[in-house]
Amino acid sequence: MSRGSGKGLSLKDKLDGNELDLSLCDLNEVPVRELAALPKATVLDLSCNNLISLPSDFCSLMHLVKLDLSKNQLQQLPLDFGRLVNLQHLDLLNNRLVTLPVSFAQLKNLKWLDLKDNPLDPVLAKVAGDCLDEKQCKQAAVKVLQHMKAIQSEQDRQRQRKLQAEREMEKKREAEQRAKEAQERELRKREKAEEKERRRREYDAQKAAKQEMEKKTKKETVHTRKPASSSRPTQPPRHKPSWSRSVLRVLLFVLFCILCTLAACKLTELQHQPLCVSVNTLYEDVVAALQNHKTLQNMLQHNSQH
Repeated sequence: MSRGSGKGLSLKDKLDGNELDLSLCDLNEVPVRELAALPKATVLDLSCNNLISLPSDFCSLMHLVKLDLSKNQLQQLPLDFGRLVNLQHLDLLNNRLVTLPVSFAQLKNLKWLDLKDNPLDPVLAKVAGDCLDEKQCKQAAVKVLQHMKAIQSEQDRQRQRKLQAEREMEKKREAEQRAKEAQERELRKREKAEEKERRRREYDAQKAAKQEMEKKTKKETVHTRKPASSSRPTQPPRHKPSWSRSVLRVLLFVLFCILCTLAACKLTELQHQPLCVSVNTLYEDVVAALQNHKTLQNMLQHNSQH
């Protein structure tokens, strides 16, 4: 194996049973692909190298049970480091770690942990404590796992609260949108009602104006036909005379005219006029006829008595 890249020499030469020792190889990167091809290598020693970080695909080495990364220059672990669920022993002595990824809480099988000589966050350093013997290292594993689980739970609660807040905000926005739409519908409805009322008033005004015009026209027509009718008091309608009464009046008028003509022809100087002569002659004939009629009636009456 060439130094630095970790490529060239086969890793099988370094494999002893299930242990693969890559310490003191001056490595600045981890040969993940070659390690993945050796699933029997459950114990991996990468101590005393120049590793600054671990690649993200390093977490695919889920067959690892014991991992030694001590005396490197690691500043952080991959975010999904918790995928190494079979890991039981982890040595991170003398690196540059400040915090651990939250996924660290998923290392449920971790039994041994050493975080000494790292510029850890004060809270994390206090939780981890010293790892001067087997007991302390086992306690460090338990306490750190509990601490990271608490952080994970808090982050989950924060995410849940954030999600709930986002949902509440979304509901609020939806409610505001519904209220806005309802307000717009109410506004349109009110405007429509106002428009309808305006058109109705215009229709009533036009109808009233039309009726007033018709009334005025009719009144002017009546005034034109009967100009004096407005100054006279209204009289009750008279009943038309019957036909017989009219005939009687005509006959009486004619009789009156005849009597007046007869008197004029008998008593005035007009009796010698041709018209009066004819009238007098006619009068005498009528009188004679009446007398004859009276004489005949008397004779008939006399005969009936006998």
